[in-house]
Amino acid sequence: MTSDDEFVLQLLIDRGILDSETITAARDALAEGGSDDNDANSTIIAQLIADHKLTQMQVAEVLAAEFNMDVVALHDVRASAQALDVVNFDLANRYKVFPLEVDDNEVELAVHDPLDMDTIDSLSHVLKRTIVSRVAPLEEIEKAIHQYYEGAKVENVHEMFSQDDGEPLMDLPTGDEAGVNEEEAPIIRYVHMVISEALRRRASDIHMEPLEKRFRVRYRIDGVLHEVENPPKRLQPSIVSRIKLMSNVSIAEKRVPQDGRINITVGPKVIDLRVSTLPTAFGESIVMRILDKEGLNLGLPQLGFFSDDQASFERVIAMPDGIFLVTGPTGSGKSTTLYSALNCINHPDRKIITVEDPVEYEMVGINQVQVRREVGMTFSAALRSMLRQAPNIIMVGEIRDKETAEIAVNASLTGHMVFSTLHTNDAPSAVSRLIDIGIKPFLVSASVRAVLAQRLVRRTCPNCKAPDTPDERHLNSLGIRADQTLDATFMRGKGCDKCNSTGFRGRVGIFEIFSVNEELQTMIYEEASLVSLRNKAREMGMRSMREDGIRKIIAGVTTAEEVLHATVADSE
Repeated sequence: MTSDDEFVLQLLIDRGILDSETITAARDALAEGGSDDNDANSTIIAQLIADHKLTQMQVAEVLAAEFNMDVVALHDVRASAQALDVVNFDLANRYKVFPLEVDDNEVELAVHDPLDMDTIDSLSHVLKRTIVSRVAPLEEIEKAIHQYYEGAKVENVHEMFSQDDGEPLMDLPTGDEAGVNEEEAPIIRYVHMVISEALRRRASDIHMEPLEKRFRVRYRIDGVLHEVENPPKRLQPSIVSRIKLMSNVSIAEKRVPQDGRINITVGPKVIDLRVSTLPTAFGESIVMRILDKEGLNLGLPQLGFFSDDQASFERVIAMPDGIFLVTGPTGSGKSTTLYSALNCINHPDRKIITVEDPVEYEMVGINQVQVRREVGMTFSAALRSMLRQAPNIIMVGEIRDKETAEIAVNASLTGHMVFSTLHTNDAPSAVSRLIDIGIKPFLVSASVRAVLAQRLVRRTCPNCKAPDTPDERHLNSLGIRADQTLDATFMRGKGCDKCNSTGFRGRVGIFEIFSVNEELQTMIYEEASLVSLRNKAREMGMRSMREDGIRKIIAGVTTAEEVLHATVADSE
């Protein structure tokens, strides 16, 4: 119940609410019940409340009296819209607090545990305001959260598991449903609810992580993880088994990682969930990656290209031969960019073949090959066979080794256009990476046409964005000059229902395009240093990712903090 149960128990005894015999009996009942120490509810105070010897209101009143604080009855309080915007659902649900009033300097919060100073300090840091605490029972805080926040309305997990009937929220495969008993029905409803809520909130991933004392559930929305209400720890095995059954992987195997898929039909949309399981110290961790096929219909402007970069990009992908590489860390949108490029040049007069691990999106009119190492279908083996199919354009999911790189280079030199990805920090580094893999410099210079490096930043919510004056320190860190701010349109989202009060909705790319011309080809052939290649490219007009990000800040597309977080300073 609180961070120091023994202290609270002594307060309750001092005020005559409990006696030692009642507490001793509760301790014995807790011990005899074989309570799991990993269960967050296995505390003496929780036992007393369950035995109706104590109420949460009595605990709140005792704590308030001890610390000279007020007790607030949340059922009589109407929260202001401004307070709900400042303390969004994710913060309220994570820290179990409820906002009452807010101004520029202070936030008045209902808390259930005034002893938990870590929570107060964390919220003060995040909200950049002084916290004024009032005490309320935990059950009233949770009820208020579910009453006032739109994001909480379908997440009353404990209520869900107390129900005995109900229909699934969407058309999901659930495996063999023959013989589903009453105990399994709430598990099925919960899994369906988690997936449907993730879709509603535009999440890209669902993370279910077994920790020592809880089973944490988080959504990745616009690249940032947000924790939602966790199911009881004791239901972890049942939930994991249900998801494994839906994704057609072995329920009995818990020692090795497994991969599966779940296909969802939501109205006219078809959505795939790519499921990955990983054994950890406290059970199997599950990540479900949401693959929305409609994301492939993104045009190049929607990816984040300004008109000049878009023209350069379209010129490169229309070339008849050579290699075009997209680089960046995992999760930087490389696959989406390549798929959008293929979608842009996918015409009936061209044959396009891809080799991927795994095939993330199924595209009409394109031959897609799935890597299967267990039967010898590796990237290199698939590439060799693909060349006999006389394609015009080849996409390799990733160049990982010398053999794959050599086949891709040879294919580009024999009249094929090859698209692929690499893991490098910037665009010119792709040249060094290919040479490090084992490709001769003269082959790199002859085959590589261009390299696109990219990162993703969150896009300012179009529904609630408003003019903003950025922190001068951020502008200085980015190197934004005073003359650049004269015609700038700095914007920041205030937070609304459509962006879950974050101020951001969706993501946009920031790019660095390294186009290889004759002069750079000569430098690569002569094994010029990476610094020399980058400086020459900058002289010829290449913009760094940070410079592209600055253009998007000035245009009001994103914020200075986002670009600072995603990029590093440009070397002179």
